[in-house]
Amino acid sequence: MLKVAVTGGIGTGKSAVLARFAELGAPVVDADALVHAQLRAGAPAAAEVRRRFGDAVVTAGGDIDRARLGALVFQDARARRDLEAILHPAVYRAIDAWMRAQEAGGARIAVAEIPLLFETGHEGDFDCVVVTACDGEEQVRRAMARSGMSEADARRRVAAQWPLAEKVRRADFVIRTDGTLESTRLAADAVWDALMRRASVG
Repeated sequence: MLKVAVTGGIGTGKSAVLARFAELGAPVVDADALVHAQLRAGAPAAAEVRRRFGDAVVTAGGDIDRARLGALVFQDARARRDLEAILHPAVYRAIDAWMRAQEAGGARIAVAEIPLLFETGHEGDFDCVVVTACDGEEQVRRAMARSGMSEADARRRVAAQWPLAEKVRRADFVIRTDGTLESTRLAADAVWDALMRRASVG
């Protein structure tokens, strides 16, 4: 089975590409969704987050309040590293288990969307890496439109990630998403065809 990761910067169209791959028949998983699951009441990672950051980041139902937690760690590099040390291993364990389940089920290709793939040093876990890319100003515009964040916050989020040009340099495939959704889908189709050929060879 060909293990594929989709990554890129904030606002570069990762989710649109993942959705297209799903339409084309790929089993897909989103690392952000796995993070959400790790922050729900009862999850071991949620308990670790509570021990590290206190009850101020916990909702009445016992889930971790992602907005409060985000506000805490965004301005504090040490706190962010502590959070990543809790969440990243748990998420990659979940991705690995999911990949093994897809392979056992006979899938030829399985795709995981992982925004911080290169930042966490896990690109070697995958057979192919697909990077989505667009102009930096478009990233900022999309981040503001999607999340309602200020321009300053959007620029800080973009700056906090690896330079997009470096991710592009390390990619097996690059999908430019500066144009229309339809052009992005067509580019994703072309990459999908190439992935299917690789899976067939493998």
